Amino acid sequence: MINRLALLLLVFTLFSATTGAAQKAVYKKAIKEHHKAYKVAFLKNDNGPLDKKGVKALRFFKADAKGKVHAQFQKLAGEEPFEMPTFSGETQTYVRYGVLEFDYQGQSSQLTVYRNLRTIRLPGFRDQLFLPFKDSTNGKATYGGGRYLNLKIGDMKDGKLELDFNKCYNPYCAYQDGYICPIPPAENHLDFPVLVGEKAPRKAKR
Repeated sequence: MINRLALLLLVFTLFSATTGAAQKAVYKKAIKEHHKAYKVAFLKNDNGPLDKKGVKALRFFKADAKGKVHAQFQKLAGEEPFEMPTFSGETQTYVRYGVLEFDYQGQSSQLTVYRNLRTIRLPGFRDQLFLPFKDSTNGKATYGGGRYLNLKIGDMKDGKLELDFNKCYNPYCAYQDGYICPIPPAENHLDFPVLVGEKAPRKAKR
């Protein structure tokens, strides 16, 4: 009886390990495709900061499923528009839309998501949410000015949202001056490392 139970446990363990490995492989492939599309988008933008050579030099951490977390979303009410500073010295008008609470590799934290009051007036962008953040890797492994994530209101399901840091990217200012890149507000500064997503350019400016 004991041997039979041990055998069943072994089979279950092997099955779980195989299934887990397959899921990780599928996830890594999906992130690879995401980064490929990200590079293509650079080249389609005539006003972008990189040419083909520059796009080929883009660097990313290895995809890690632990960089994808489930966050609780709390919508904010009665928020007044404010001017978010940018690296160019100009400002852009945003409003705080909601707060995401999550655990990232044992670290409990929260980040605020914003809406750009100009962008949401454009066709196809009304659903867009903006998440700028900084973490302890900035100025070292990642760009000193922080990184961004794009989200959508439609991503919210029953007060929850899947937050995937593997998809975080650098602002254009990481590659060339002259762009209007929002500076992540102090409330979105994480005190732990986020070692997924886009890395710093080879010659970071900040």
